[in-house]
Amino acid sequence: MKRAGNLYEQIYDMDNLRLAFIKARRGKESKPGVLQYSKNIEKNLLGIRSSLFSGEIEPGEYHFFTIFEPKERLICAATFNDRVLHHAIINVCHPVFEKYQIYDSYATRIGKGQFAALELAKVFQKEYRWFCKLDVRKYFDSVGHALLMQLLSRRFKDKRLLSLFETIIHSYHVSPGKGLPIGNLTSQYFANFFLAHADHYIKEVLSAPAYIRYMDDMVFWGNSKDELIKTRDAFVGFIQNQLELKVKPSCLNSSDIGLPFLGYVLFEKLVRLNKHSKKRFLTKMSDYNQMLENGIWGQKEFANHVLPLVAFAKFADTHDLRSRHLLLMETG
Repeated sequence: MKRAGNLYEQIYDMDNLRLAFIKARRGKESKPGVLQYSKNIEKNLLGIRSSLFSGEIEPGEYHFFTIFEPKERLICAATFNDRVLHHAIINVCHPVFEKYQIYDSYATRIGKGQFAALELAKVFQKEYRWFCKLDVRKYFDSVGHALLMQLLSRRFKDKRLLSLFETIIHSYHVSPGKGLPIGNLTSQYFANFFLAHADHYIKEVLSAPAYIRYMDDMVFWGNSKDELIKTRDAFVGFIQNQLELKVKPSCLNSSDIGLPFLGYVLFEKLVRLNKHSKKRFLTKMSDYNQMLENGIWGQKEFANHVLPLVAFAKFADTHDLRSRHLLLMETG
């Protein structure tokens, strides 16, 4: 594949920086830091431009906080100025990253997403007798900086752009030379790009007939258990030896048993919430109703929290569950 060049100048183009600012502030317009940044928008964007032009980019300090849903994770929030920079980079580099993705990769991609991945998984569950599910142990924490830079240099040839990537990547680590911060836009692209190399291996070398990846959750299907085991062993070997990642014990089972995937269990004719998702739905519905009944939330804020929760539950066969627990609204 021909390496992409002449991208760096496009990143610090003022029109691109203005677009990056608009994207970075989306949904955060009322936050004090964003309001303050907006008062001197041209000066701040010129500051980013000047830093990019000189090559003297110094990422700001991360703000760390923990979330507990859908599982406990440490989130690293970049400064708003850095978020603008990240959007400016991705505005220009997105097509290069996207070009390397295979069709069957569904995370952080336009027109893809969680529910599209689940819909295709439902089709494969009906078509194939066996499935094998894999995921990487502490994926974001385990990505090696040197290997990531080596892979990026195969797709991008502009030395200044590669230096910028390296500065951002080296601004964070969990252990020496390893780790990407969860929460950064650039991290999402780097992480998705890193495992795209595994996608090409399983599809082009191992010729898996049916495969889906949603970030580090990977599933492939087949009609022969023995062939699936061979594919699994070779695939795990590639991920561990070539990408230097640790794979959790695989889940290889008959499709009749049900595939645990992205918070659901997929059967041939029905979809269920997994145990954690069901517990999360019940707990959050109870909490949200309490917030409304105690006057802490109004109807609008209540709806803003409930509707995404209901949408998640509604993908599964949960009509009875939703009917019992939606006390103040039923979207049925």
